[in-house]
Amino acid sequence: MAYPKPFPLASPPKPQQAAFAPDLSVRLICPDCRDPNPTIIEEFGAGDLVCGSCGLVLGDRVVDTRSEWRTFANDEGDDPSRVGAAADPLMEGMEQLDTIIGFKDGGTGIARELQRAATRSQNSRSERNLLSAFRDISSWCDQFSLPKTISDIAKQLYKRADEEKLLRGKPLDAVIAACIFIACRQAHVPRTFREICNLTHVSKKVLGQCYKALEQAFNLTPGSSAARSGATGVAGPEDLLVRYCNHLDLPPHVQAICKDIIVAAREHGIADGRSPVSIAGGAIYFACLLLGVSKAVKDISMVAGVSEGTIKLVYRLYYTDRQKLVKKEWIADGKVNMDRLPVETTK
Repeated sequence: MAYPKPFPLASPPKPQQAAFAPDLSVRLICPDCRDPNPTIIEEFGAGDLVCGSCGLVLGDRVVDTRSEWRTFANDEGDDPSRVGAAADPLMEGMEQLDTIIGFKDGGTGIARELQRAATRSQNSRSERNLLSAFRDISSWCDQFSLPKTISDIAKQLYKRADEEKLLRGKPLDAVIAACIFIACRQAHVPRTFREICNLTHVSKKVLGQCYKALEQAFNLTPGSSAARSGATGVAGPEDLLVRYCNHLDLPPHVQAICKDIIVAAREHGIADGRSPVSIAGGAIYFACLLLGVSKAVKDISMVAGVSEGTIKLVYRLYYTDRQKLVKKEWIADGKVNMDRLPVETTK
């Protein structure tokens, strides 16, 4: 079964010839009764195709395509297994059936030699490298607690990059890290460069080079943070708020207030040039003080991965223009209180 290739190249595809397809306008009717709306019955027990009106046999040796849930296992009980796992689109063009050779050979060592010969004959060197990269992607995604969908997107992107030979000469870890970073953005659960670098131990410079090469080659559409983060490939502060607030066990209304504060600050040019991580941490600290939610700046610093001084610096910028950030309806409804904002923090 042929699957469409994910992540097509940025260049326009070449025109393809029209493929042959069955003519769906052809109908099977009985030659005796010639009913325009025939009732064709498939008798799988006898393997015949019979007309339901006159009983004429229209065909024989019909193959039963229904599921057959009989078991041929030696163990007792139902065994609904079929002939193996479903076809994997990531393994298209590769042998997906494995041969396992037992270890019991009476101590002669023949089993080990047979296993080596089977391994060499089953997969080529490129296929073995691809499978090794897939295992690394799955392992890193599990360490990062990322869902399987992101792992599959990263594998598809790595396979396409390997087929097009886009990153020849680049370290394998850097290519895998870039694929995971892009997969997170495509799934709208972006991670920062710092988080990916800490996970994969890849330098930020090499990771940025691989990311730029993949983005230009496949003309990737950035995630929801594109309009807020520009072309830097960094997650926007709004995208980080959900995770940070969840890790800090903050009420849902705090996240909504933080998002409105960040949007208002961007419209007025407040804290422009600061990293999204710093803006998200400062907005959470500002909103917690505004709403009277007890949350230490040390806890916010540990979750956001920035220093306490950076968070307080963003808070200082927000406090200076607090009249532009705090909506009047919040004060009228009694949700926030401007007097809760400490003045000494701004010194």
